[in-house]
Amino acid sequence: MAENDKKSPSRWRLIVVGGHTRSIGKTQLVCDVISAFRPANWIAGKITQYGHGVCAQNGENCGCAPEEHVCAIHWETQADTGTDSARFLAAGAHRSFWLRTKQGFLAEGLPLLRAALQQTIEAGATELRPVIVESNSLLQFLKPSLYLAVVDPGKEDFKDSARMALDRADALVLRGSSHSFPSRGPAWVKLQLLRARPSVSQGEGEPLPEPLRLLVQRMLEGPASVSI
Repeated sequence: MAENDKKSPSRWRLIVVGGHTRSIGKTQLVCDVISAFRPANWIAGKITQYGHGVCAQNGENCGCAPEEHVCAIHWETQADTGTDSARFLAAGAHRSFWLRTKQGFLAEGLPLLRAALQQTIEAGATELRPVIVESNSLLQFLKPSLYLAVVDPGKEDFKDSARMALDRADALVLRGSSHSFPSRGPAWVKLQLLRARPSVSQGEGEPLPEPLRLLVQRMLEGPASVSI
């Protein structure tokens, strides 16, 4: 049940989708979840941290002081702009946002996210819409209802933020042609922690695998427990 006063902060059903590097289908997995459960009317979003010297307002170096423009949030209004947040709308999300912060300033962006989510709560609502966010760094600040980590044994890079969150993954979504972790490949594929987590194979363009559908369904049927 929604509790919107200051003494009782709202609690959400929240899925976080992360991954060990770029361009491995994290955004597509968010879209797949939204599309598979369209009636849930998701609030979807992406969190991006830019490098030092880059402005969060527009993603470019605007010459601002270090303490200026450290974070910005934008609600997507069109489903055909080609941005990741637009893809979420095209997949069936009710609302879609993009939160941008300078590197290391995500904590400053969380109040923006919290306020933006509060604004989506409809008067008299007894159930809040579920939220799905593409991010690794968000795990530093909260425990989501469900954390899905996308991995691709064909990619060498492994972000530190992804490595630190690996043991919290409810499921690993394996990309590429392999249906299990190969014996050869980047050094990280030999991590015992990877092999200890539940995993499922899904090539991009394939339907959401049944084990993932079950995880999401249980989350939607379970209690809203995440405070942002």
